[in-house]
Amino acid sequence: MNTFAHIKPIAQYNKVSYYSVCIEGNEISLFEEFITHHTSTNKKKLNHVLDWIKLIGNKYGAQSHLFRPEGETADASALPPKGIERKPHYTEYGKKKANNIRLYCLRANENVVFLFNGDIKTAHYAQDCPNVRKHFKLANKLTKAIDSAFANKDIVWNDDCTEIDCEDDFKLQF
Repeated sequence: MNTFAHIKPIAQYNKVSYYSVCIEGNEISLFEEFITHHTSTNKKKLNHVLDWIKLIGNKYGAQSHLFRPEGETADASALPPKGIERKPHYTEYGKKKANNIRLYCLRANENVVFLFNGDIKTAHYAQDCPNVRKHFKLANKLTKAIDSAFANKDIVWNDDCTEIDCEDDFKLQF
């Protein structure tokens, strides 16, 4: 059975354009679902990820080392970046800690990132975690579909590869 989604612009910063996808029949994107869910339950962890999205968007650009690999065979990556030494720090009870929330995404290039969904990771491997497994699997399916759409020229780059373009009625099939 095929599932369809459409691409939705999320935010434009100095160095990065962010997009997400809306699964068929839903006008709320996966990223917006992530924000809605975690605003009430994990606000501090969510704000840490949102700070990274802004920092990457305005200061660094979507450099590959700022995205967390989530498995050797995974196509999607995640935020926040690895390491508690990276600023902005996540702190809990006044101490620097690793943030275990994961937002799965596709870093298409240094200027374009697709933001999907995620949750609190409770196991070493995403595929073993009951919270993030479904988000991780969906992000990998969407990443493959988006890569295929680029290859088929259903999604194209603008002249300086800082934004994407596709037909208004384009549906991503995965």
